[in-house]
Amino acid sequence: MKQFQVAYIPIGVPTFHLESAQIEFDKSISMIKGLTDNGVFPDEMLLSMDKLDNFLNSIEPNLVIVQNITFANSAYITEVLKKFDCPVLLWTLREPIIDGGRLRLNSLTGAYSAGNTLMHFRNANFEYVFGSPDEEDVTSHIKATIEAARVKHVMRGIKVAAIGHTPQGFGFGRALDIEMAQVFGATLESLEARELIEKAKAYETDVTDELLEQYGKVACNHDVIDEKNMVDFARLLKAYKDFVDANNIKVIASRCWPDFFVSYGTPVCGVLSLLNDWGVSASCEADTYGALSMYIASQFTHKASFFGDPVSLDEEENTITYWHCGMAACSLSRDEKANTGVHPNRKIGPVMDFGCKADEQATVFRIGKDADGKFRFFIMEGSILDKPKQFQGTSIVVKPNGNCKDIITKSVKSGFEPHFVVAYGHIAKELEILANMLDLEVVKY
Repeated sequence: MKQFQVAYIPIGVPTFHLESAQIEFDKSISMIKGLTDNGVFPDEMLLSMDKLDNFLNSIEPNLVIVQNITFANSAYITEVLKKFDCPVLLWTLREPIIDGGRLRLNSLTGAYSAGNTLMHFRNANFEYVFGSPDEEDVTSHIKATIEAARVKHVMRGIKVAAIGHTPQGFGFGRALDIEMAQVFGATLESLEARELIEKAKAYETDVTDELLEQYGKVACNHDVIDEKNMVDFARLLKAYKDFVDANNIKVIASRCWPDFFVSYGTPVCGVLSLLNDWGVSASCEADTYGALSMYIASQFTHKASFFGDPVSLDEEENTITYWHCGMAACSLSRDEKANTGVHPNRKIGPVMDFGCKADEQATVFRIGKDADGKFRFFIMEGSILDKPKQFQGTSIVVKPNGNCKDIITKSVKSGFEPHFVVAYGHIAKELEILANMLDLEVVKY
């Protein structure tokens, strides 16, 4: 897969105040270089079609930042769009001086020419920012756009594994390989859960000693779990890890109940928890788009994310509790080590059993589908409170920016799926931009 590339394309004509334009050119390059190591830049402002064409022929961008360094007619942006089918950020510069004298840049008029062309070429599907390179809002918007384009790019190179099918009544979690490739660019691979179960059963016990030692470094209280269950857990962890490593899997949606309780005798919850800590986004109940939601969130935050059901709300505190029966990355525990327990329904371990740590910034996210089967993003920002586990299993208490009861009512009536991802960080802007790049609806609460 080729390296991600961001191209800065400053277009204009030489009949405006080039001294002012040069200052903005230099500042723009410096700012973009501070946001990404993957930028490509022209040696000079592109003030003619020949100079523009020469630069375009030297790049292979995954995002183009088209800046009206001065006014430019629509022929300039047309040339860019003819060559590249990648996301576009259109950038208008603020007039540097208003003193009753000469119009120095006329960037905004050029933006209207470019925007009109983008409407015809891309159905107005592009990002837009207005302002100078030293303005905080401009920097943050460009940073978020670069991050969204990067995530869109990396998704085109990942493999998603669906291990087993969804349980009865959980069909919302199923994915089609064609849809996964068409909309998100990812490759979906499928295998039966029994394949990894049989692989785990075949391992000798001594090959799992190192994995049990690793588990002990991040989790506690596992000495109360039946010794055979701990050994079988380590065997299963090795089976999943070997599969992930051998096939370069970045995302896993794994079946859990009843197979791993009935056919194997040990839950898969702890296995998926450790995989999340090791950089493989893993969901349970075979929720493929839930797992992909985890991956996207973790790409933006560079941290493991929580996966679970909304199970409780407190109107006085204005909080929503998300929970799952025993799966969460150990790094999310509010205690120094993640506590080990038994599954609340099956009474078999090991599973995770803890409350999640607090954070002032949180984003709840979900890739879902509407009644017509079209993809959409659920996005809600807030904070995570410092709360002990609310129920047996793993839980996280989110205080949304909006009213919790209104959010629950509206999202239930909107038909959103019952699994959500809680990301550590405010990433709503990045998610909205990514949705726009993928031409998907955003439902923000």
